[in-house]
Amino acid sequence: MLSAHSRRDSTSGSPSALARAVRRWGSASLVAVSVVCSGAAWADSSRSINEWLSRLHEASRERAYVGTLVVSAGPAMSASRIWHVCDGSQQMERVETLTGAPRTTIRRNNDVITFDPESRTAWTEKRESLGVFPELLRTPSNLIPEFYGVDELSHERVAGHMADVIELMPKDALRFGYRIWSEKKTGLVIKMQTLDESRQVLEQVAFTELQFDAPVRMDKLKRMMADTKGYEVLRPSLRKTTPEAEGWRMRDVVPGFQTVSCHVRDQSDGGSPPMQWVFSDGLASVSLFIEPFDPVRHGDAGQAVAGATHSLTQRLGNHWLTVMGEVPLATLRLFAQGIERTR
Repeated sequence: MLSAHSRRDSTSGSPSALARAVRRWGSASLVAVSVVCSGAAWADSSRSINEWLSRLHEASRERAYVGTLVVSAGPAMSASRIWHVCDGSQQMERVETLTGAPRTTIRRNNDVITFDPESRTAWTEKRESLGVFPELLRTPSNLIPEFYGVDELSHERVAGHMADVIELMPKDALRFGYRIWSEKKTGLVIKMQTLDESRQVLEQVAFTELQFDAPVRMDKLKRMMADTKGYEVLRPSLRKTTPEAEGWRMRDVVPGFQTVSCHVRDQSDGGSPPMQWVFSDGLASVSLFIEPFDPVRHGDAGQAVAGATHSLTQRLGNHWLTVMGEVPLATLRLFAQGIERTR
């Protein structure tokens, strides 16, 4: 469920694949091309897709819980421990990696800090969520029902809890799909699979142990978040902007995807700053990274796959473009073909 980016996110200092997976909790998709092409109708559902998404979204915002989350993508597997608490107006989460490099990430509403104990470095940033599913507010308008349908499947037991199993089915070949296990009483997502067009699992995230109404103390998490003694605290010099202001535009819009944000990382040498342009259809997201071309650092154009995350790189005039997202490679190509320089 994590997007396994091959580089550090330009808005985050942590390169941890698990951290990215937790952040993308619920951003998976299923391409049911055969269903769409055959003209088959969606199975009846007792809830509309918006009702399901609202239930899943609110469950993660309103519940206190502690659990162990396992992420698997191909042969790779990662695990983390999650503490989540809310008091109505505030939410706090602590995510601690159990595999790979040790890292602890703590969020209070939109403020996030990630501690790397090995380098004694901490990165601070603004982020909408670490694990809220789905990111319904990531797009200006809710177009999800136009591009996805919902199908209720069955009931299964996960981490000791009974769950409703649903699928979010794309209505075109530009998105993947999601099979989601939603805890029956609370609605919390406790397992999710990202499926390709053949309904094969690309990536899976699941709680292996989960305790609701856990004694998570917000005051303790606040103290942990503020305790940066002995750490070098880094704050990315990000500046909010627009693609137009930076001299870029999309000649052809990819159906369903809308601009969510655009930032540049200001350079100390005054050079052309790298830009990140983020798109979302409400579930899946795509990032465009644009930076000045460097013949030493940038090699040949290429593409890569890590779980549900695809990426492609290519030269674009005097710039280097990296397109990355939890979507089919063909979708990334449309983004790469559609972007153009305006000055």
